[in-house]
Amino acid sequence: MDSAEPIRAGAAEGAAPLELTILMPCLNEAETLGTCVRKAMGYLVRSGIVGEVLVADNGSTDGSQEIARSLGARVVPVAERGYGAALIAGIAAARGRFVIMGDSDDSYDFTALDPFVARLREGYELVMGNRFRGGIKPGAMPPLHRYLGNPVLSTIGRLFFHSPVKDFHCGLRGFDRDAMLALDLRAPGMEFASEMVVKATVNGLRITEVPTTLSPDGRSRPPHLRSWRDGWRHLRFLLVFCPRWLFLYPGAALFLAGLAAMAVLLPGPARLAGVTFDVHTLLYAAGATVMGFQAVQFWVFSRIYGAQQGVVPEAKGLTAALSRFGLEPALVVAGLLVLGGLGLGVTTVAIWGGERFGELHGTAAMRLSIASVTAMLLGLQLAFGAFFVALLGMMRAR
Repeated sequence: MDSAEPIRAGAAEGAAPLELTILMPCLNEAETLGTCVRKAMGYLVRSGIVGEVLVADNGSTDGSQEIARSLGARVVPVAERGYGAALIAGIAAARGRFVIMGDSDDSYDFTALDPFVARLREGYELVMGNRFRGGIKPGAMPPLHRYLGNPVLSTIGRLFFHSPVKDFHCGLRGFDRDAMLALDLRAPGMEFASEMVVKATVNGLRITEVPTTLSPDGRSRPPHLRSWRDGWRHLRFLLVFCPRWLFLYPGAALFLAGLAAMAVLLPGPARLAGVTFDVHTLLYAAGATVMGFQAVQFWVFSRIYGAQQGVVPEAKGLTAALSRFGLEPALVVAGLLVLGGLGLGVTTVAIWGGERFGELHGTAAMRLSIASVTAMLLGLQLAFGAFFVALLGMMRAR
């Protein structure tokens, strides 16, 4: 790690702690890194803020490290590749109370950081730039990102987590270093941008946005960002971190719809808008019921294990419900379902026996068979799931 001295504008050497670290992730940014560092250094001098410029280098081979050092920046080498990995290491190495991070491709103006500093001094723990409010210059953002990727992913983030942030992926943002370290950020790739906003939201940090201008970057090569790959990584993170949207809501809808359809079709065919729904539809309804129940169980598993690993926040309501409805009550319900399914199976065999175990006429036996198999599947799923939840509880206790 390099040991460049921080800029202490207006203060004697060692007279004041660092207030601000301006952090830049870097991977082969020799064309633009010098411009960014000079702008950041100039901002510290002009504003009188006691701070430093820190470059988290992700293995550059184009001399970016030497450029940064020659201009007075401190360089921390980061072996693990990835945008998030570089920033996580940079945040850990930062010496400032506040950190403002921004890309080192000269797309953000490091001379215009006053709004970020002002909000941080007011007590906000995460200050996001908003490019849609501040302005996107021609050629600065591809149409795919501007009109589809960013709006859609930001809307999903706001819907899933009730976040106040309208531009989830702005690369220029400031935060309280201690508050950010407490979030235990882990995403190594571009999805780090979403992880920071989501975890800050669910942990109740004070968040605000300030207008930010995005300019075309100054590089002659293509950016490291890969639109579809990195867009999927953002969406995947949002889904995994919010299991109720991934498992609970779709699963509950599927389970209830399947159960309702089974209740209607078990007695016999049903007509709707001139269409007859019969035993074949009943079979699909049974499948929907089983799949929906399984999805809801996965929500339970993911919330318990995710909370244990610090990936998702603990669902206190779910924890309280499981403490009241433990292994034994679940096994009782599971046993009743299996016994009910076996009873329906015996009835089906009796119907078959009435036909002298020959060809069955009508669909009554098939309807009962579908209901029998469905009940037994749900019972076994519930029993196995209850044992698995108990195992997770033992792991947590340990």
